[in-house]
Amino acid sequence: MIGVEFNMVVTDSLKALELYKEIFEVERIEVSDFPRGENEAVFTLYGVQFHLLDENPPFYLIAPKSDDPKTSWTNLTIPTIKETYRKAINLGCTEIQAVTEMADHGVSNAIFMGSFGYIWMLHQIHKEVSHEERLQFWEGKREK
Repeated sequence: MIGVEFNMVVTDSLKALELYKEIFEVERIEVSDFPRGENEAVFTLYGVQFHLLDENPPFYLIAPKSDDPKTSWTNLTIPTIKETYRKAINLGCTEIQAVTEMADHGVSNAIFMGSFGYIWMLHQIHKEVSHEERLQFWEGKREK
């Protein structure tokens, strides 16, 4: 078997899985039911596999904190950015950037931090804009 999996240490993988199920359309693959600190949950989101692990300091599994998020994040291109973002905020996630339309780029994007310290960036494509068109747009902005 080959593939890619993103691993995320969280304070409670079972609670994190429930949060992500409320926000996104996840497919649950494997979920353990041990005491907190020993659990893990594997799920797929748009065909990508994620593996949540409970924080367990003796094994150097340290979850990000809300005042110290890690500098990696997950980008998702989705069909319903406003609905997905609203769900995240209504479920207690922290707004970093509200849904913002970037008409010249043909997209809307938004960023939030989940209650488990990870950053999620959402994109919705409204029209295809080539890389060259995006470069021309930025060059025009820089010249002003």
